[in-house]
Amino acid sequence: MLLQELKEQVFKLSPSVGAARRRHRLALVSAIIESLQDTPISEPERSGAIRRMRGLLKTDRAAPTDEEVATMLEERRVDKYLQ
Repeated sequence: MLLQELKEQVFKLSPSVGAARRRHRLALVSAIIESLQDTPISEPERSGAIRRMRGLLKTDRAAPTDEEVATMLEERRVDKYLQ
């Protein structure tokens, strides 16, 4: 979306129409401010973090089958609701 289009959309959220549109405009301002405060993560840091996370997820076991997952979910429900 181009800047001009964004401005047009913002003015469609006129504050004189009601509280809901004022809240939308305030939420938009808040989102813009948050985006300015976020510090970008450098690419080497991000790729290193991804490698570390992948390492945490590795296992020697095979992924469970659909039937095994269904059994695990059923056991969890029984533990949660029947005990």
